Amino acid sequence: MIEIRRVACAAALASLMASAAQAEVPLAIGERVSALRFTDIHYLPRSLDDLGAKKAIVLFFTSADCPVARRYLPRVADLEARYRERGVAFVGVNAGAGDSIVETAEQSVEQDIAFPFVKDFGGEAARALGVDRLAEAVVLDGERRLRYRGRVDAQYRLSGVAAEPGRADLAEAIEDVLAGRDVRIAETLVDGCLVAFPPPREPARDVTFARDVAPLLQRHCQDCHRAGGSAPFPLVTHDDAVSHAPMIAEVVKEERMPPWFASAKHGTFENRRGLSADERRTIVDWVATGAPLGDANALPPPRRFSESRWTIGEPDLVVRMAEPVSIPATGIVDYKYVMLPFVFLQDTWVRAIQILPDNPRVMHHCNLAWFRVGEKFDENRNFITGQVPGGGPMALDAGVACRIPKGAMLGLEIHYVTTGEPETDRVSVGLVFPREVVHKEIQHLMLTNGRFEIPPGAPAWPVRASRAFDGDATGVGLFSHMHVRGRDMTFTAHSPDGRDETLLSIPNYSFDWQLAYVWPRGTQHFTKGTRVDCVAHYDNSQWNPFNPDPTKPVRFGRQTFEEMMYGYLFYTTDAEDLSLRVNPKNGWAQSHN
Repeated sequence: MIEIRRVACAAALASLMASAAQAEVPLAIGERVSALRFTDIHYLPRSLDDLGAKKAIVLFFTSADCPVARRYLPRVADLEARYRERGVAFVGVNAGAGDSIVETAEQSVEQDIAFPFVKDFGGEAARALGVDRLAEAVVLDGERRLRYRGRVDAQYRLSGVAAEPGRADLAEAIEDVLAGRDVRIAETLVDGCLVAFPPPREPARDVTFARDVAPLLQRHCQDCHRAGGSAPFPLVTHDDAVSHAPMIAEVVKEERMPPWFASAKHGTFENRRGLSADERRTIVDWVATGAPLGDANALPPPRRFSESRWTIGEPDLVVRMAEPVSIPATGIVDYKYVMLPFVFLQDTWVRAIQILPDNPRVMHHCNLAWFRVGEKFDENRNFITGQVPGGGPMALDAGVACRIPKGAMLGLEIHYVTTGEPETDRVSVGLVFPREVVHKEIQHLMLTNGRFEIPPGAPAWPVRASRAFDGDATGVGLFSHMHVRGRDMTFTAHSPDGRDETLLSIPNYSFDWQLAYVWPRGTQHFTKGTRVDCVAHYDNSQWNPFNPDPTKPVRFGRQTFEEMMYGYLFYTTDAEDLSLRVNPKNGWAQSHN
């Protein structure tokens, strides 16, 4: 059975590679494009149909590093803003052979481009349209016929910059198409970087699962892809991997897995995920050559995982919802707010907290905060942690702890989703108390803005928030939260001495994979008065495949058809030294060290 699947995997991939390598016949002016497919910044396959009915479509070919294309992008953005209301759609097409999806999305954030960017893996779209230079533009009319192919204008060149742009070739072509007449100059020469079409590559024939692939799956995949893990299937045995081999090759080649959404240009994060280029080639070559097992004696020893659902270790205290919650089979479930039946009689210090649902498939995310009866709730003060897709529990470094105040109770804000059948769930919260002396209390800046309205159809609507440090501090990590229209989020620190630093850029935010970004301990410092700005962009356009309704304005709200803007920066205060010894049985401070 394994042999049959292995041959099938090899045949399927060989057919895919042969199709990709086959040269497309370039489209002639006036001919209709039959189909163009791309990959968007969410790793989804897209086509021109996703733009809806348009009077014209402009495709601008670019890459992360072509200087001519980068110079022209602001000018193309100006054209897009000018023609958007006249029924013209613009798309940035990344044809850089070595550019990832994150780098594709990052260019739109860096250069403040509102129109969508897509990735042309393999260069199929460029070949089909006869595009061989970056900074080249293509104009299609409403019937998807090729009407123009060439430059934006003649100002920016590989060897320099002209004083004047000369004829506005792209704008003139758009005007001709909108007027229903033949484009006066339908083709122009482009002085841009050559498109580096990926050359055919013979896969390495000596790659085996036992020697080469199993260690990579252990290191990069099995934290989630294992029995009891958060992934939908395990990747532990050769049989597991062969069963999903074509899909593994696809997601690895596109750098979709392991999931990671931060730009590599900004910040160093100790929990960074990702495969090297050599590791990706190893996995893709293994699939292409039939996914062989190799010498079973070369298999690495299997990883050992705890059978407990508590990844923080056995908790010192578990607080559980008094009653289970019922979730209907279909529809939208309003957020559930639940107080946990436990009162903290003294200030309680906690090193690790895990939010654990009995039924994980129905809980999208959950926030945990403390409350005192009769006191006003303040998210900036009361928030503790959350459980989100792709995220893990709060586990603090030795010497750092979270404080739950005397007289407080814990409360949950839970977002449940329907599964097609009636469900129930009952959430438990596990707490681990410190064994080491506590020197620092974990703090956070909450960068949030609830006063916004995203207009209908807006492709990149900005929402901003700022907070400042009131003392010298050391950063722990960052986290972002938006809903399904969230496109990107960037954190920037502005020091009192005038220095600016981009702390984190998430150019292709994912609602389904909300990751924390953790600095190596003690490496990120902030001086008193440093202001942290957070800017998020929202895509309320038809292009957004997750948009519930692009015809309606969107405001702040708890449900996913509404929006949120939350940026969190966790830190400790440099001047603080609590020197507390904590009773490991109840989390109460016993004495100063």
